Amino acid sequence: MTTYEKLTRPSRFTDPATWGAFGSQWHSGEQKTLQCCSVRQETHDVKTFTFQCADFSALSFEPGQFITLSLVINGQAIARCYTLSSSPTRPFAFSITVKRVPGGVVSNWLHDQLKPGDNLKASGPAGSFTPVGHPAAKLLYLCAGSGVTPLMSMTRAACDMVANLDIVFVHSARTPADIIFHGELTRMQADMPGLRVIDICEGLGDASHWQQPMGRLDLPLLSQHVPDFKEREIFTCGPQGYMEAVKALLREAAFDFAHYHQESFDIAVLNEEPLIEQAAPLDQQSVFTVTLARSGKTFSMPGHQTVLSAAKKAGAIVPSSCSQGVCGTCKTALLEGTVDMNHNGGIRQREIDKGLRLLCCSKPTSNLVIDR
Repeated sequence: MTTYEKLTRPSRFTDPATWGAFGSQWHSGEQKTLQCCSVRQETHDVKTFTFQCADFSALSFEPGQFITLSLVINGQAIARCYTLSSSPTRPFAFSITVKRVPGGVVSNWLHDQLKPGDNLKASGPAGSFTPVGHPAAKLLYLCAGSGVTPLMSMTRAACDMVANLDIVFVHSARTPADIIFHGELTRMQADMPGLRVIDICEGLGDASHWQQPMGRLDLPLLSQHVPDFKEREIFTCGPQGYMEAVKALLREAAFDFAHYHQESFDIAVLNEEPLIEQAAPLDQQSVFTVTLARSGKTFSMPGHQTVLSAAKKAGAIVPSSCSQGVCGTCKTALLEGTVDMNHNGGIRQREIDKGLRLLCCSKPTSNLVIDR
């Protein structure tokens, strides 16, 4: 059993029997009311928001997973995914770390409006970007910008459990002032013998002294500072361009990608930019009827579209966020009919067996009746 797998087994952290005085366990897929406990400024454009469940439930999650916030901003209901930056070993208070995105509706609202004592709704954890199930004693974490958050959760968990792991944590940032969690990672490195932190900055900014690497991560730099990188399990998170560059340098090094893992979608982009579906040629379209069981509303849709897209065009209110089959926000019971669903971990097999489907990645193959 790996160190991380122990996080999901009953223990003094996760045994529900120990929670009687506090409340129940918050499982994946459930929606809870959260209360903001604190707001901490990490850098000039990054804040950490710490929450607790209003009913004192403990959040059961794997390091690297995310929750989905359900917000109402200017009268509009909006759902957004945010990675948990805290450790699952501390399940009663958990955090997200958010970078302000210029023009971003949700990130700016969180930075400007959310304060301690405020309540909001959130759906339970999801996501497959986690070291649980990947046994390895030697790990390499590669991240850029706010992509540090899932890897910080993994590192905090390892530190809390006094794990006997060899972790190299490589964080790329614009300047030293943009390095998120710099102080905490420096302290953790001093306390955890198996942790080595390497910060790479493109420029100095206002810093007068900088002893760590300058520039961008490339194969020569990685080979110099982590010469055994090909022997490590690699986890990567950051902007899409950064992750593509990492994959390119690893391909150049003939790295075995069976030991490579990356966040399956760019949360920062999807949080602020809707995806656009490509229309199929008219002669390739099949048309199906969709009935919303609760409202009785019926609409027609072509078979090349997702049910979520068609439902929203028809005026149905369906919570959604990632549009990639990852977050689970649009999970809905399919009462009649069949769909072709291609998800990315946002739904469990037992939920599928019960008739649930993710509307964002489901295309109809017959007429449908859904629980909306």
